[in-house]
Amino acid sequence: MPATPHDLALTTEAPLHAVDAWWRAANYLTVGQIYLRGNALLREPLAPSDIKPRLLGHWGTSPALNLIYAHLNRLVVQRSLNVLYIAGPGHGGPAMVANTWLDHTYSELFPHVTQDGAGMLELFRQFSAPGGIPSHASPGTPGSINEGGELGYSLVHAFGAALDNPDLIVACVVGDGEAETGTLAASWHLNKFLNPDTDGAVLPIINLNGYKIANPSVLARIPESELFELFRGYGYEPILVSGGVNGEDPMLVHSAMADALEYAADRIAEIRRAARSPQPAPRPNWPMIILRTPKGWTGPKEVDGLPVEGTWRAHQVPLANVAENAEHLAMLEEWMRSYRPEELFAADGSPVPMLSSIQPRGDRRMSALPASNGGLLLTDLVLPPLEKQAVDVSVGRGVTAEATRALGSWLADVTRLNPHTFRVFGPDETASNRLDAVYDVTDKQWMGSTEPTDEHLARQGRVIEILSENLIEGLLEGYLLTGRHGLMNSYEAFIHVVDSMFNQHAKWLESAREIPWRRPVASLTYLLSSHVWRQDHNGFSHQDPGFLNHVVNKSPDIVRVYLPPDANTLLVTAEHCFTTRDHINVIVAGKQPAPTFLSLTEARTHGARGISIWDWAGTEQPGAAPDAVIASAGDVPTLEAMAAVTLLRDAIPGISLRFVNVIDLMRLQTSAQHPHGMSSGDFDSIFTTSKPVIFAFHGYPTLIHQLAYKHTNHVNFHVLGFREKGTTTTPFDMLMMNDLDRYRIAIDVVRRVPGLQDRYSSLIEFFEDERSRLRAYAYENGEDSPDVTGWEWMATREGH
Repeated sequence: MPATPHDLALTTEAPLHAVDAWWRAANYLTVGQIYLRGNALLREPLAPSDIKPRLLGHWGTSPALNLIYAHLNRLVVQRSLNVLYIAGPGHGGPAMVANTWLDHTYSELFPHVTQDGAGMLELFRQFSAPGGIPSHASPGTPGSINEGGELGYSLVHAFGAALDNPDLIVACVVGDGEAETGTLAASWHLNKFLNPDTDGAVLPIINLNGYKIANPSVLARIPESELFELFRGYGYEPILVSGGVNGEDPMLVHSAMADALEYAADRIAEIRRAARSPQPAPRPNWPMIILRTPKGWTGPKEVDGLPVEGTWRAHQVPLANVAENAEHLAMLEEWMRSYRPEELFAADGSPVPMLSSIQPRGDRRMSALPASNGGLLLTDLVLPPLEKQAVDVSVGRGVTAEATRALGSWLADVTRLNPHTFRVFGPDETASNRLDAVYDVTDKQWMGSTEPTDEHLARQGRVIEILSENLIEGLLEGYLLTGRHGLMNSYEAFIHVVDSMFNQHAKWLESAREIPWRRPVASLTYLLSSHVWRQDHNGFSHQDPGFLNHVVNKSPDIVRVYLPPDANTLLVTAEHCFTTRDHINVIVAGKQPAPTFLSLTEARTHGARGISIWDWAGTEQPGAAPDAVIASAGDVPTLEAMAAVTLLRDAIPGISLRFVNVIDLMRLQTSAQHPHGMSSGDFDSIFTTSKPVIFAFHGYPTLIHQLAYKHTNHVNFHVLGFREKGTTTTPFDMLMMNDLDRYRIAIDVVRRVPGLQDRYSSLIEFFEDERSRLRAYAYENGEDSPDVTGWEWMATREGH
C-alpha cells in the first residue's frame, strides 16, 4: 500500500526535509508580517508600495522559535504526544502566528484570515497595525498561555500547566535574555515539585542566540562547561544542539535537533515509567535542551557594512527604511526569496502538501491543544456547605474566632472534594496564615529529600509552598489558564512582589474577553492575611496595604476587592470568589482572634449586597436623619468603628449615628465606573447627601476618595486609614500612630457634626487623654491595656 503524506513522518529522511520546509515557510511568513502589506507571495518584484509604512516587530528570536515548533510538530506526529508550546522570548509573536497559520488553526479561529494568498496578505497586514495584533504572543495567539510582552514568566507558567496533567509535555522556550530575570532564574527550581507520576513533564529549551536588544546575554558568554554545570546543579540533564554559523548546512542542525528531541522524549517516557512503577524512583534529572544558533539566523548577514546576523542588530528589524532605500528593498526581496516560497506555497497561496506530513491533526496541534484554552476543560468546583465552619453567634454578637482558621477548615473540604482540580499556593505561609487545616486532607508536594523532622511533605500533595511570591503567582496562573482552580495566600505587605505579574495577568484576562474562542477560566484569587494592622510585632517593613491601590486601577471588568469584617463574611466571600470566572479577586482578612459580628445568614445577605447599614450597630432612630455616618471597611477598622459608636453613645445622649460596613470595595464607585458600583440614588440612601461621613478604612485613605469622588456626598467624607506610620509596637498603639483608633474616630465625629464640638470640647480632651494613657500603658507593660483588649460588643446594646 503506498505511503500517504502523513505516513512519511514515520520514515527518517522525509520528515527532516519536511521539517526544513516548514521552518522555511514559517520564517517567510514571519518576515512578511514585519515588512509587507502587498505582494505577499512575491509573484512580482518587490516595490516600495508593498512595504508597510511602519516597520515593527522582532526578527532575532523568530528563526529559533520556528525551528523548535517545526521539530515539535514532527515529534507529536511521530509519537502521538500532547505538547503545549510556550514561547518565552520577547516579542516572538510573528513566529507563533506564522506556525498557527501553517497548521490551519489560525484560519479556523479567524475565518477572514484564510489559508491562501489573500489570507496570507491579511496575516501580514494585521501584524503590529492599528486594529490588528500585537508583536508578542498574546491571548489572540492560538495555543498560547504566556503573554510575551514582559519577560520571565514562561517557565513558571509551564510548571503550573504541567501540574495534574500527567499526559502533557510542556515545551518551554526560554530566551537567553529572559533567563536573566529574577522569576525565570528561580523557576529552574520548580523541578523539585513536579511529580512524574501525577503531573506532566516540562521540557525547557533555552534559545541561546547570544544577545538581547543591545547587549550580550550572560549565559551565552560563559564557558560551555560552566553552562552545563549550572543546569546539572539545578537538577537537569542538558542536551546541546548548536550550529547555523558560517553558512553551515541547516540540515545538520535539523538532524541534531531531531536527535535531541527524540532523546528527551525517551527520557521523559523512562522517567514516567519509573515513577509509575510499584517502586517509585528518586527525583529524576529531567532533560533540557540548549539550542545555540545565531540571532536572526537566515536573515541579512550584513547591512550597510555592519554585521547583523549573529549580533544584537538582528533583534528587531534588520533592514530599516526599506520603502525609501532601494538597496535595502533589494536585500529584503533576496532575503525572502532565499526561503524558496515557490516550493512552500501552492499557486493559490496555501501550504504545499509536503508540510502536512509533519502537521498534527485536530486537538494534537499545539495551537489547538485544549489545555491552551483552559476554559474548554474547566469544570465547576464542588463546594462544600459553609455551615460546618461558620461561627455561631446565636449567644451574642462578637464571638471570638480566627477568620482564616475557619476558612482553612473549609478549604480542607474543598480540597477533599476536588482532588485533581484545586490547589493552594503560598510562600511558606499556609500554616502561618492559619490555613493549616488543609493538611488534614493533603500534604505539601515535595520531590526533594526529606528529614525526620519534616512535616506534611509528600510526593503528592495539593499545597505547594516556595518562598517566592513570583513563583507561586506564576504556578497559579499556569494552573488556572489550563483549566483548573486555586488560591494564593500571602502576607499583605509582600504581595507587592507580584505587582507586575498581576498587571500582566489582568491584561491577559481583559484581552481574552474580546476573543470569542477564548473560554472563561477560573478567577485568580488572592488571600492577603498577616495584614498591616496586625504586623505590630514584625514592624514597619511588614506594614503596607498599598496593593489595593495598585489593583483598583485595572479594568473594572476584571478586578474585585473584598474586605470581609469577620469569619463568617470571609467564608461567604471565598465561596463567591471560587464561582467567578475571568476575574482577579483580592480578599484581605486577618488571622488573629477577632469578634464575629454576623451570623452566616446575615453574612450571606451582607456579602450579596457588598455594602450594608448595620442598624444594630448604630444609634439611628427610624424616620430621623442621622447626625453622622460611621463607615468601615476591613476587620480591624470595623472593630474600632463599632467601639467608637459605643464611646459616643455613652458620652452623648441621643446622638444619632448610622453604621455602614463595606465588604465589596468596588461598590463605592458609580455604576458607570464598575459593574459592582452603586447608582447615585443607592449611594445617597446609605451615605446621605449632606451628613458627615467618618470612614475607617483598612488601607491608604486616598483610595476611598479615589473610588467615591463622583458621588454627591463625597465632599463630606473624612477617611481614616494607614498613614505610613509604623514600627514594632502593640496593635492598639499601631492604630493610634495612624489615627485609626476608636478614640480618634469618635473625636472626628464630634468635630464634624455641627454644634457638637462647642458643646463637647471637654469630651475631645478626655478622649485625647485616654489615648495618652493607653500609649503609656503599652510602653510600660509591653502590651495593650485590658480596657482595649477586653472590649466586647454587648448584646444589650442592640436596639438603642
